[in-house]
Amino acid sequence: MGKAGKALKQVLNNYGLSQNKLAVMLKIERGNVYRWVHEIRDPTAETVAEIAEGLYHIKPAAADEFVRLYLGNFIQKEQVPDGERSSPRSGVEIADKGTGSCDNS
Repeated sequence: MGKAGKALKQVLNNYGLSQNKLAVMLKIERGNVYRWVHEIRDPTAETVAEIAEGLYHIKPAAADEFVRLYLGNFIQKEQVPDGERSSPRSGVEIADKGTGSCDNS
C-alpha cells in the first residue's frame, strides 16, 4: 500500500509518538491510525494534510519529517519566521492556525 503509512510509521517511531496521541489530536479512533501505520488502508489526500497538521501541533519537527518523507524532494523548505509556513510553490506565507493572521504581502 502507501507511502503515507510508511512515512507515518517512521515518524511516530523516530519521535516516540504514540498512535493514540495522534488519534486524540485528530479526534479519530486509534484504529484508523493503526490501519495507516500498518498499511491496511491509505489515508485520503485531505487526511494526509490533517495528519501533518496534527503532528505539527504535537511536535513541529515530526510534521516536517512526515511531509519530507511523504513528498520527498518535491518541496524545498524556505526560511520563514517562527510560527509561519510558506507555500512550497507560491511563496505565500501561511499563518500558524492559532494566530488567525496571514501575511500575503
